[in-house]
Amino acid sequence: MSAYDPAALECLAAIVEEGGFERAAQRLNVTQSAVSQRLRALEAQVGSVLIVRTRPLRPTNAGQLLLKHTKQLRLLRADLERDLQELAPSAPGGTREDERIAIAINADSIATWALDALGDLVRQRLPLEIIADDQDFTQEWLRSGQVLGCVTTLAQALRGCKVVPLGAMRYVAVAERSYAAQHLPQGLTAHNFRSVPFLSFNRKDDMASEFIARGFGLKRVALHHVYVPSSEGQVRAVLAGWGAGVVPELLARAALADGRLVDLAPGRWLPIQLYWHCWNLESAVLDALTAALKAAARGALEEG
Repeated sequence: MSAYDPAALECLAAIVEEGGFERAAQRLNVTQSAVSQRLRALEAQVGSVLIVRTRPLRPTNAGQLLLKHTKQLRLLRADLERDLQELAPSAPGGTREDERIAIAINADSIATWALDALGDLVRQRLPLEIIADDQDFTQEWLRSGQVLGCVTTLAQALRGCKVVPLGAMRYVAVAERSYAAQHLPQGLTAHNFRSVPFLSFNRKDDMASEFIARGFGLKRVALHHVYVPSSEGQVRAVLAGWGAGVVPELLARAALADGRLVDLAPGRWLPIQLYWHCWNLESAVLDALTAALKAAARGALEEG
């Protein structure tokens, strides 16, 4: 098999990750013409188009394979850096700024427990990039080869990957105290949930609908949504009286304890099982990420 130029592979990755040729050139500190030339040379070597020039740009199937290969090379270099640091702790790290170790994590985990898991690794100079998405969609980043691991609700291991159960995150329905007294004085029921808007992350977020459907045995649930693409922002919006929210109990715990928020459905909660998927490779970096996430989840999430 042909050996691929690492600079050309990183050029392909930069185009995809930055979303265009101009920004890729800025990141790589080369001209836009040089980026185009490297891509053309790589496409000629592969014998296939690697980038579809749409808006946004996207890799072809062949491009996705080479992108995954590039990520694996980054992982090998990160492993080497980690080993060298252990041999010579005073030596400066050599990982380039653009060679990020990317993982995808759902926003609610980022807002509650996941950052605590990763702190030590970042302080050890692991060049980490966290991509946030809905927990039902983070696996698509792994499937396409754009990340080396993800936290997701998918239980079955993806091809070429291993899966580790993390536990369940508990979601509760809440509202600001005076708002609840005015609009939902009897709490949330199967008959009044349409009377208030629900805070949601984005159009992919069906947490509130799932909570009501499961909690009240309904098949179809239509809600009025207000979209706030931040887990912490949703809680702030609920506290400001924008509407009700189905949020992680971990995130609402303090406001529930001091009475600023009220539980709209006492005794009802929605457990969402989370799993860590990563490439099935021998890697000290992957092992460290897996161990750190497992340990933090064990202390924050419920056993599945």
